[in-house]
Amino acid sequence: MTHGPATLAPRHPEWPTPQPIRGVIFDIHSTLVDQGDADSWLDAALAVAPHPVTDDRREELVAFLDRIWEGARISDPESSRDLSFEDHHRVFHELIEAGPGVDRPLADALYDVMLSTWHAYDDTVPMLRDLRDAGIRTCLLSNAGVPIRDVLDREGVTGLYDEMVLSYEVGCVKPQRRIFEIALERLGMPAADVLMVGDNANDDGGATHLGMRTLILPRTAGRVHGLAAVTALVHGYNS
Repeated sequence: MTHGPATLAPRHPEWPTPQPIRGVIFDIHSTLVDQGDADSWLDAALAVAPHPVTDDRREELVAFLDRIWEGARISDPESSRDLSFEDHHRVFHELIEAGPGVDRPLADALYDVMLSTWHAYDDTVPMLRDLRDAGIRTCLLSNAGVPIRDVLDREGVTGLYDEMVLSYEVGCVKPQRRIFEIALERLGMPAADVLMVGDNANDDGGATHLGMRTLILPRTAGRVHGLAAVTALVHGYNS
Protein backbone atom coordinates (compact mmCIF):
# COMPACT_ATOMS: atom_id res chain seq x y z
CA MET A 1 0.00 0.00 0.00
CA THR A 2 1.39 3.42 -0.90
CA HIS A 3 0.69 6.77 0.66
CA GLY A 4 1.00 10.26 -0.77
CA PRO A 5 2.99 13.02 0.94
CA ALA A 6 1.85 13.94 4.41
CA THR A 7 0.09 17.27 4.91
CA LEU A 8 -0.17 19.26 8.10
CA ALA A 9 -3.63 19.97 9.46
CA PRO A 10 -4.33 23.69 9.90
CA ARG A 11 -3.72 25.03 13.37
CA HIS A 12 -6.86 25.21 15.48
CA PRO A 13 -7.90 28.85 15.88
CA GLU A 14 -8.00 28.50 19.67
CA TRP A 15 -4.44 27.21 19.91
CA PRO A 16 -1.88 29.75 21.13
CA THR A 17 0.81 30.84 18.68
CA PRO A 18 4.00 28.84 19.39
CA GLN A 19 7.45 30.35 19.89
CA PRO A 20 9.02 30.66 16.41
CA ILE A 21 12.14 28.67 15.53
CA ARG A 22 14.90 31.05 14.39
CA GLY A 23 17.81 28.61 14.42
CA VAL A 24 18.50 24.90 14.02
CA ILE A 25 21.42 22.90 15.42
CA PHE A 26 22.25 19.66 13.60
CA ASP A 27 24.21 16.61 14.58
CA ILE A 28 26.27 15.41 11.59
CA HIS A 29 26.90 11.65 11.64
CA SER A 30 23.72 9.62 10.95
CA THR A 31 21.75 12.90 10.83
CA LEU A 32 23.14 14.77 7.82
CA VAL A 33 25.75 12.23 6.74
CA ASP A 34 25.14 8.49 6.34
CA GLN A 35 28.01 6.21 7.36
CA GLY A 36 27.33 3.96 4.37
CA ASP A 37 26.92 0.21 4.40
CA ALA A 38 29.40 -2.18 5.95
CA ASP A 39 29.72 -4.21 2.74
CA SER A 40 31.10 -1.21 0.86
CA TRP A 41 33.37 -0.30 3.76
CA LEU A 42 34.84 -3.81 3.84
CA ASP A 43 35.30 -3.87 0.05
CA ALA A 44 37.14 -0.54 0.15
CA ALA A 45 39.46 -1.84 2.87
CA LEU A 46 40.10 -5.13 1.06
CA ALA A 47 41.10 -3.19 -2.04
CA VAL A 48 43.84 -1.58 0.05
CA ALA A 49 44.79 -4.65 2.11
CA PRO A 50 43.76 -7.80 0.19
CA HIS A 51 42.72 -10.74 2.38
CA PRO A 52 41.08 -14.05 1.50
CA VAL A 53 37.54 -13.89 2.89
CA THR A 54 35.07 -16.77 2.80
CA ASP A 55 31.33 -16.08 2.57
CA ASP A 56 30.83 -16.99 6.23
CA ARG A 57 33.76 -14.85 7.30
CA ARG A 58 32.48 -11.91 5.24
CA GLU A 59 29.04 -12.16 6.82
CA GLU A 60 30.63 -12.11 10.27
CA LEU A 61 32.81 -9.10 9.47
CA VAL A 62 29.98 -7.12 7.87
CA ALA A 63 27.69 -7.71 10.85
CA PHE A 64 30.44 -6.56 13.21
CA LEU A 65 31.38 -3.46 11.22
CA ASP A 66 27.77 -2.39 10.84
CA ARG A 67 27.47 -1.97 14.61
CA ILE A 68 31.07 -1.30 15.63
CA TRP A 69 30.44 2.16 17.07
CA GLU A 70 27.65 0.87 19.27
CA GLY A 71 30.37 -1.02 21.14
CA ALA A 72 32.08 2.29 21.88
CA ARG A 73 29.12 3.28 24.04
CA ILE A 74 30.18 0.48 26.38
CA SER A 75 33.97 0.67 26.11
CA ASP A 76 34.12 4.48 25.89
CA PRO A 77 30.96 5.79 27.60
CA GLU A 78 32.47 9.26 28.13
CA SER A 79 33.14 9.63 24.37
CA SER A 80 36.84 10.31 24.88
CA ARG A 81 37.32 9.17 21.27
CA ASP A 82 35.74 12.40 20.10
CA LEU A 83 38.19 14.70 21.89
CA SER A 84 41.12 14.09 19.54
CA PHE A 85 42.05 12.26 16.35
CA GLU A 86 44.52 10.18 18.36
CA ASP A 87 41.87 9.03 20.84
CA HIS A 88 39.45 8.17 18.03
CA HIS A 89 42.11 6.06 16.33
CA ARG A 90 42.93 4.33 19.62
CA VAL A 91 39.32 3.48 20.50
CA PHE A 92 38.64 2.18 16.98
CA HIS A 93 41.53 -0.26 17.21
CA GLU A 94 40.46 -1.35 20.69
CA LEU A 95 37.03 -2.17 19.28
CA ILE A 96 38.55 -4.04 16.34
CA GLU A 97 40.78 -6.07 18.65
CA ALA A 98 37.73 -7.10 20.67
CA GLY A 99 35.94 -8.19 17.51
CA PRO A 100 36.12 -11.21 15.20
CA GLY A 101 39.87 -11.53 14.74
CA VAL A 102 40.78 -8.72 12.30
CA ASP A 103 44.55 -8.46 11.82
CA ARG A 104 46.36 -5.13 12.00
CA PRO A 105 46.85 -4.52 8.25
CA LEU A 106 43.12 -4.94 7.58
CA ALA A 107 42.22 -2.92 10.69
CA ASP A 108 44.46 -0.08 9.48
CA ALA A 109 42.89 -0.23 6.04
CA LEU A 110 39.38 -0.12 7.49
CA TYR A 111 40.23 3.00 9.45
CA ASP A 112 42.01 4.68 6.55
CA VAL A 113 39.07 4.26 4.14
CA MET A 114 36.28 4.79 6.66
CA LEU A 115 35.37 8.36 5.74
CA SER A 116 35.27 7.50 2.04
CA THR A 117 32.04 5.57 2.71
CA TRP A 118 30.35 8.52 4.45
CA HIS A 119 27.96 10.44 2.20
CA ALA A 120 25.39 13.16 2.77
CA TYR A 121 21.81 11.96 2.65
CA ASP A 122 20.07 12.97 -0.55
CA ASP A 123 17.76 15.29 1.39
CA THR A 124 20.54 17.05 3.36
CA VAL A 125 21.51 19.75 0.86
CA PRO A 126 17.92 20.60 -0.22
CA MET A 127 16.85 20.88 3.42
CA LEU A 128 19.77 23.16 4.36
CA ARG A 129 19.10 25.36 1.34
CA ASP A 130 15.43 25.60 2.28
CA LEU A 131 16.31 26.75 5.79
CA ARG A 132 18.78 29.30 4.45
CA ASP A 133 16.20 30.67 2.03
CA ALA A 134 13.78 31.00 4.96
CA GLY A 135 16.30 33.03 6.97
CA ILE A 136 16.93 30.29 9.55
CA ARG A 137 20.43 30.25 11.01
CA THR A 138 22.06 26.82 11.34
CA CYS A 139 24.89 25.28 13.32
CA LEU A 140 26.46 21.84 12.94
CA LEU A 141 27.29 20.26 16.31
CA SER A 142 29.18 16.99 16.35
CA ASN A 143 30.97 14.58 18.62
CA ALA A 144 33.71 14.15 16.03
CA GLY A 145 37.17 12.66 16.45
CA VAL A 146 37.77 12.55 12.70
CA PRO A 147 38.33 15.26 10.05
CA ILE A 148 34.61 15.61 9.36
CA ARG A 149 35.14 18.84 7.41
CA ASP A 150 36.70 16.77 4.62
CA VAL A 151 33.43 14.85 4.27
CA LEU A 152 31.33 18.03 4.28
CA ASP A 153 33.56 19.58 1.61
CA ARG A 154 33.34 16.50 -0.60
CA GLU A 155 29.58 16.19 -0.21
CA GLY A 156 28.76 19.79 -1.05
CA VAL A 157 27.53 20.65 2.45
CA THR A 158 30.19 23.26 3.28
CA GLY A 159 28.83 26.77 2.88
CA LEU A 160 25.22 25.79 3.58
CA TYR A 161 25.40 26.32 7.35
CA ASP A 162 26.36 29.31 9.46
CA GLU A 163 28.34 27.87 12.36
CA MET A 164 30.07 24.66 13.41
CA VAL A 165 31.00 23.25 16.82
CA LEU A 166 33.21 20.12 16.90
CA SER A 167 33.98 18.29 20.11
CA TYR A 168 37.70 17.89 19.47
CA GLU A 169 38.01 21.65 18.94
CA VAL A 170 36.06 22.81 22.00
CA GLY A 171 37.09 20.07 24.47
CA CYS A 172 33.64 18.81 25.44
CA VAL A 173 31.12 16.33 24.06
CA LYS A 174 27.39 15.79 23.87
CA PRO A 175 25.38 15.35 26.04
CA GLN A 176 27.41 17.75 28.21
CA ARG A 177 25.61 21.02 28.70
CA ARG A 178 28.59 23.17 27.75
CA ILE A 179 28.81 22.02 24.12
CA PHE A 180 25.17 23.02 23.51
CA GLU A 181 25.82 26.37 25.18
CA ILE A 182 28.72 27.01 22.80
CA ALA A 183 26.48 26.27 19.81
CA LEU A 184 23.84 28.69 21.10
CA GLU A 185 26.48 31.36 21.71
CA ARG A 186 27.72 31.05 18.14
CA LEU A 187 24.19 31.32 16.80
CA GLY A 188 23.57 34.29 19.10
CA MET A 189 20.21 32.89 20.17
CA PRO A 190 18.51 31.68 23.35
CA ALA A 191 17.63 27.99 23.65
CA ALA A 192 13.91 28.73 23.28
CA ASP A 193 14.46 29.99 19.72
CA VAL A 194 16.40 26.94 18.53
CA LEU A 195 15.58 23.42 17.37
CA MET A 196 18.07 20.57 17.94
CA VAL A 197 18.06 17.75 15.35
CA GLY A 198 19.97 14.52 15.87
CA ASP A 199 19.83 10.75 15.73
CA ASN A 200 20.66 9.77 19.32
CA ALA A 201 18.28 10.37 22.20
CA ASN A 202 21.07 10.25 24.78
CA ASP A 203 23.62 12.54 23.13
CA ASP A 204 21.39 14.91 21.17
CA GLY A 205 18.64 14.77 23.79
CA GLY A 206 20.97 16.69 26.08
CA ALA A 207 19.64 19.79 24.37
CA THR A 208 16.33 19.39 26.20
CA HIS A 209 18.06 20.22 29.49
CA LEU A 210 18.66 23.72 28.15
CA GLY A 211 15.06 24.09 27.01
CA MET A 212 15.64 23.43 23.30
CA ARG A 213 12.93 21.75 21.29
CA THR A 214 14.51 18.53 20.02
CA LEU A 215 13.79 16.27 17.06
CA ILE A 216 15.30 12.77 17.01
CA LEU A 217 15.55 11.01 13.63
CA PRO A 218 17.17 7.61 14.35
CA ARG A 219 19.69 6.16 11.93
CA THR A 220 18.00 4.95 8.76
CA ALA A 221 19.03 2.73 5.85
CA GLY A 222 18.85 4.25 2.40
CA ARG A 223 19.68 7.55 0.79
CA VAL A 224 16.80 9.61 2.24
CA HIS A 225 16.72 10.31 5.97
CA GLY A 226 13.40 12.14 6.30
CA LEU A 227 14.91 15.60 6.77
CA ALA A 228 11.85 17.19 5.19
CA ALA A 229 10.41 16.80 8.69
CA VAL A 230 12.78 19.56 9.81
CA THR A 231 11.55 22.13 7.32
CA ALA A 232 7.94 21.11 7.94
CA LEU A 233 8.44 21.61 11.68
CA VAL A 234 10.20 24.95 11.28
CA HIS A 235 7.61 26.29 8.84
CA GLY A 236 4.82 24.98 11.05
CA TYR A 237 6.13 26.84 14.09
CA ASN A 238 6.82 29.97 12.10
CA SER A 239 3.58 30.19 10.11
